[in-house]
Amino acid sequence: MVSKPPSKSIFRPPGGVDQSFIHENRKLIERIDRRGILRGSLSLGALTLLGGCDPSENRNLQSVLRTVSDWNDGVQALIFRPNHLAPTYSVDQVVIPPRFNAHYDVEDVKPVSAGTWKLELSGLINDKRPWDAESVYKLPEQEMIIKHICVEGWDYIGQWSGVNLREFFARIGADISAKYVSFHCADGYTESLDMASALHPQTMLATKYAKQPIGDPFGFPLRLRTATKLGFKNAKWLTAIEVTNTFPDTYYRKEGFNWFAGI
Repeated sequence: MVSKPPSKSIFRPPGGVDQSFIHENRKLIERIDRRGILRGSLSLGALTLLGGCDPSENRNLQSVLRTVSDWNDGVQALIFRPNHLAPTYSVDQVVIPPRFNAHYDVEDVKPVSAGTWKLELSGLINDKRPWDAESVYKLPEQEMIIKHICVEGWDYIGQWSGVNLREFFARIGADISAKYVSFHCADGYTESLDMASALHPQTMLATKYAKQPIGDPFGFPLRLRTATKLGFKNAKWLTAIEVTNTFPDTYYRKEGFNWFAGI
């Protein structure tokens, strides 16, 4: 039986940051420009560098920065609107091919074999049978033309097709009252979403780009594609999905990036 989804994100930063300030000042926070929040958090990091501090060598500073990052995550989760749609665009604006981005150079991409690839399922899921590429490609598709926004400052408009993640969860009997969804990739990359973001209407398991199967180096045969998150949240070369109530740490959060990374 599929549970009723949460009306708001139920993410709580793993650092144990007190949420009372956020809840007591909700109206004020909702009036703050969201981009301003992100700019403010980046400015704090810049100021530490201008002051001659090396964050990697200062435990107290690391603790402060992590607290600020977790606070930002909590604020973004609080103002997240589960059914608010990101802007969409026209076909003539689509960039072909999409722009490659990863935590390594494109020359280091190791292609995935469709013949041996499997999508493993674990955690709070009733039907944990693995999926092969052919079975995934047979599922009903949704299509969206959205903007990919990289934390580095660049963006492009892309046309994506694939199975809506919420519909996929209904098919496999995932517990959508759980807190998190964790993604594992063929290249060792890890990413995760709060459940409200995973259930957003514009979150999908993408199999096609510009109506053609996603090729390499862009995540063949399956990648996460969500319109509400920064680019690094859109994990490529998916090999496993876990539904869990235990916070799943991620590659970039360990590098100091905000975890929620969206609106």
